Amino acid sequence: MIRVALVGCGVIGRNHARALDEHPAFELVAAVDAVVSNAAALVEDGAFATLPEALREREIDLVVICTPSGTHIDLARQAVAAGTHIVIEKPLDVDVARAAEFARQARDAGKVLTVISQHRFDPASVAVARAVHGGRLGRPTSAVATVAWWRDQDYYDSGDWRGTWRLDGGGALMNQGVHTADLLCWFLGRPVEVQASARLLAHERVEVEDAVAATVVFESGALAVLLATTAAYPGLSARIQVHGSEGSAIIDNDRLEYFHAKASAVDRGTRGVTGGAVTGNQAEAEVGIAETPAGPRSDHDFVLAHRRQYDDVAQAITTGGRPAVTIEDALLSLAFVRSIYVSAALGERILVADVLDGKYSDVHLSVRS
Repeated sequence: MIRVALVGCGVIGRNHARALDEHPAFELVAAVDAVVSNAAALVEDGAFATLPEALREREIDLVVICTPSGTHIDLARQAVAAGTHIVIEKPLDVDVARAAEFARQARDAGKVLTVISQHRFDPASVAVARAVHGGRLGRPTSAVATVAWWRDQDYYDSGDWRGTWRLDGGGALMNQGVHTADLLCWFLGRPVEVQASARLLAHERVEVEDAVAATVVFESGALAVLLATTAAYPGLSARIQVHGSEGSAIIDNDRLEYFHAKASAVDRGTRGVTGGAVTGNQAEAEVGIAETPAGPRSDHDFVLAHRRQYDDVAQAITTGGRPAVTIEDALLSLAFVRSIYVSAALGERILVADVLDGKYSDVHLSVRS
């Protein structure tokens, strides 16, 4: 059994606890939260107020960090010093320079370190990535990604850290849309430049955005449009369309809604959506009927997505291999999101490489109402 200390026992932490409890490879031996009663609700014996206490009192193989985003690196450094493996809930951190420095240190630790990108393990995402990387969609040309969700004012008022640059790291994009941004990187490769606008439109007493839109150019030449918002009442879906010279795919609410690859099409002469009607949908053949649209996702589906990533974590720990999601992957996704915020703040086209190199580390991020 891989002995786990879970740090941060709020909503996300409780979901991790469920995924760990259902997984045969892990045993939750310690829970850490500043409100010790939150930790005690997850473990009968092993509730602690701080991570150093847990590391001192329990034998721990893996530290799982589910605290506010701006605290991730400080806790991860404690885990590295203790010689444990580490899982960090998204994002890696809110500060690119701090995250990059930690990534350099962690490479020499010889331990498994991964950041939660659970949607890379969804059957729909796996099918699209496999098709793009295998050339089945031809040359990737474009993508449209939208996260059209709703969060009421009570959500932002529920914690002093919510909606702050220092601890939340951003709003609708960093907190809700980061997984969709990460999937764009996985599907289309390295983002090169962004141009963005961000606004606070439907909430108050919040530093960060509740709506952001960006255009993106990738190293391959592919173009993308990304929209993330928590101001889309009553809350719709997260959706990604990926297009190439020989095929297209659409993921909606983590399910493969549409897939068409020219090489495997029954009718290669069909005009598809250009003729006004979607034709030749091969989605069910790619992933099976259970992973095509059939209603909203449940809480169980959310836990299942995390469990799939924990399958990968368990394999990496037991075999000494690399996790499917590396710290370099997480750092690139963080820099991509930060580049969008910098572009929105400055009103300029921003190179992602410059953000990775620390050029804009001192930029004051702000949004207009």
